[in-house]
Amino acid sequence: MNVELRYLRALVAVVDAETFTDAAIELGTSQAAVSRSIAALEQALGLRILQRTTRSFTPTPVGERIIAHARRVLDELALLERVAGDHGSELRVGYAWSALGRRTIALQRQWEELHPDVSLVWVQSNAPSGGLADGSADVAVRRRPLTEGRFTSTPIGAEARFAALAASDPLARRRVLRMADFAGRTIAVDRRIGTTSEELWPEESRPAGFRPVQGVDEWLTLISTGQALGMSSEATAAQNPRPGVAYRPVRDAPPIEVFLACWRDDPSPLVADFIRLAREAYAPG
Repeated sequence: MNVELRYLRALVAVVDAETFTDAAIELGTSQAAVSRSIAALEQALGLRILQRTTRSFTPTPVGERIIAHARRVLDELALLERVAGDHGSELRVGYAWSALGRRTIALQRQWEELHPDVSLVWVQSNAPSGGLADGSADVAVRRRPLTEGRFTSTPIGAEARFAALAASDPLARRRVLRMADFAGRTIAVDRRIGTTSEELWPEESRPAGFRPVQGVDEWLTLISTGQALGMSSEATAAQNPRPGVAYRPVRDAPPIEVFLACWRDDPSPLVADFIRLAREAYAPG
């Protein structure tokens, strides 16, 4: 039996992302490569793991068990890598779009004073776990908590919501916007890791539609070209300036809670120190 780790990573990514296309994006490879890995795993095991249709898939009964085992194997590998990393000289912080916004640089300097021998490395990851599951991050900045039992999410503060719109849009002439200003417009959203959904608006003033995107660059491109508006945290506005894009605070929008996620069984004092510093950075005053 020749089962490679990349086969297991492809299987778990497909199940978590719910499409082969999104799994390929998360893994940084092609859809064809993901399909080949799943097929190779099924051939190596001599079992059908996923029952495919033209538009979707469902795990077979035995596939459900294989997926559970694959998660455990990858989790144990990630734990092994993290144990080895604890004896290294860096703490890796995963983030999707904007780390901690304007607070990022100040926290970096504090960390260097507290831990001069341990580098604080910021790792961009669009994975649902912020890089925790695949071992690329030791702690992850999240703007909604992780619900999987293997992770724990600690609230550290809250951020205001900002609108993002083309600089040529008439709304950009205003200093402040309201939720009602989005009515009748198209909103670009990242449904996998974003914080914006139609439930934010009352039914009578909801946007005309929502256009899905994959990541901040696609989001900003749609907005700068006038094809959509966006809404995100103040951290996105601070950390992602783009020519042709204007950011404006949305006065009556609910704030976004910020979390730091890590492995539930991780006793690392470095992670604990980072969480403490981040919470202090968000403290009022």
